[in-house]
Amino acid sequence: MARFSRNLLFSSDIAIDLGTTNTLVYVRGKGVVINEPSVVAVNDKTHQVVAVGKEARTMLGKTPAHIRTVRPLSHGVISDFEVTEELLTYLINKAQSGRMRLFGPRVVIGVPMGVTNVQSRAVRDAARNAGAREAIILEEAVAGAIGAKLPVSEAVGTMVLDIGGGTTGIAVIALKGVVASKSSHVAGDRFNDNIIEFVRSEFKLGIGERTAEDIKIAIGAVVPLFETLTRSVRGRDFATGLPREIMLTDSHIREAIAPSLDALMDAMKEVIESTPPELLSDILERGVTVFGGGALLRGLPQVLEKMLGVPVRVAPEPLSAVVRGAGIVTENPSPYEDFFVDEEDILSEA
Repeated sequence: MARFSRNLLFSSDIAIDLGTTNTLVYVRGKGVVINEPSVVAVNDKTHQVVAVGKEARTMLGKTPAHIRTVRPLSHGVISDFEVTEELLTYLINKAQSGRMRLFGPRVVIGVPMGVTNVQSRAVRDAARNAGAREAIILEEAVAGAIGAKLPVSEAVGTMVLDIGGGTTGIAVIALKGVVASKSSHVAGDRFNDNIIEFVRSEFKLGIGERTAEDIKIAIGAVVPLFETLTRSVRGRDFATGLPREIMLTDSHIREAIAPSLDALMDAMKEVIESTPPELLSDILERGVTVFGGGALLRGLPQVLEKMLGVPVRVAPEPLSAVVRGAGIVTENPSPYEDFFVDEEDILSEA
């Protein structure tokens, strides 16, 4: 009887950080192999997918009426099930390109803190329909802590702040469990909305979501900088209806996002207030670890330290911390089973 190599029978296990803004994919044994925008372009006449990921993002705001660009996740959870399936199918197939396989991969997926059973089941079903033979759900804040090599299994308090596109996860972790946590919608997309509203109010200029995101990345800062950052911005003048160009500085962005930053601080204080005193002493000593795209905002660690009174550090490679943590789980799942959202999905030994 012929014997088959396991590599021929089974696909490599995959970890996915299913984000509102970007989706990252980790392949067991290879590391992070995909980082694509969570955008899908759909032709409403034919009901066919036109483009996915980077190609679809370039179409934002530029498509004819019968083609719509969809971000299938809202605040980190599925808002369009069918389009999410298309996105996952594309990513899973791309991650396994060139491999012979008879069975789909086992997939570990990061989701925001505090998702409901219905929401986690929707993610699981979408992954299975996209070709996964097994789908495991892991909260993103926990996955990021694992990816940042924090001692989540030890009897010490570890506090993390995961600022993503649609949600921010705040958690205190100890002894393989989440002791206190909160999920907030004050995240990257909210900052973009703040910039759009500020430009509309102060300059009477209309700009789009993609432009706001580019501005935030280019000159976003939450503290005064030694050297002023500037960026020219083009949009539609509300008075004339014609194109107009303005110049924005980092101080404009700081003013725009200040209210949202205050709301984020309040959410962190709520988590700290609900944390047991013994763990608070650990946090005072060890500090807070920040990851996710929002961690790249200039001056964020300094502001957090000043307002919270604890040390703050940005995790190495903060954009990929969550998917790398989920990837670590695919490599050796046993130590992390207590963190899985649903015990039905506990990983079995390969």
